[in-house]
Amino acid sequence: MKESAPVPRYKVMVDDNFHYMDSEERREHGTYKTVEKAIAACREIVDRSLKAGYEPGISAEALYDGYVSFGDDPFIVVLDGTDDNAKFSAWSYAKERSRVICGESKRIIGG
Repeated sequence: MKESAPVPRYKVMVDDNFHYMDSEERREHGTYKTVEKAIAACREIVDRSLKAGYEPGISAEALYDGYVSFGDDPFIVVLDGTDDNAKFSAWSYAKERSRVICGESKRIIGG
């Protein structure tokens, strides 16, 4: 008897920050069997938006501001119930990545 492939548990949806709260602008990016793959897809979407807004010499704050105004805002929907590990904040990730991309990452003092 052939075993069936696992059904995807996670769906990545994408809102457009430029059309905030406009559900007609929402689109499905894809479905994933693991939360790790869904999070990786979300990160890739945010990174692509940040790359599109990057210009040499831009500050992390300006890059982030552009992202929250015009970037893609992915999120995860659990298809078969709940999963506390399926949380992803595109804005938090974008803020962190903006600092890294622009060379303004926080330094850890001490230790």
